[in-house]
Amino acid sequence: MIGLGLAAAMPAAAQPVLGMLSRLDTGKWELRPRDGSGRVESLCVSEGYRLIQLRHPAIRCDRYIVDDQPNDVTVQYTCRGKGYGRTRIRRENSQLVQIETQGIADGQPFSVVAEGRRVGDCPA
Repeated sequence: MIGLGLAAAMPAAAQPVLGMLSRLDTGKWELRPRDGSGRVESLCVSEGYRLIQLRHPAIRCDRYIVDDQPNDVTVQYTCRGKGYGRTRIRRENSQLVQIETQGIADGQPFSVVAEGRRVGDCPA
């Protein structure tokens, strides 16, 4: 039990790779929020890790693996001076995921529950 507690407190760089995220297809993905807004967000995913920090893209953050299952991961992250978040990603297949993420970005709270789906290749 002690080892399990220590693994959760270690930075992501020192932990095993989240295998489920490496099994997601790369390319253009669309995120469709479950809030009924009809807003669709498009993003280019070069690696599954991109889906962890939806509201902190391209920012280097410390990540902590909360749960790492074959088809379900939860990661908590802190972006010093920029905010933090906690994201759960459930894989349905290599092109379809369910995402729940919440935290603080630019001093404002955020909460997103969305379906992510690969829809094609990224523009060249």
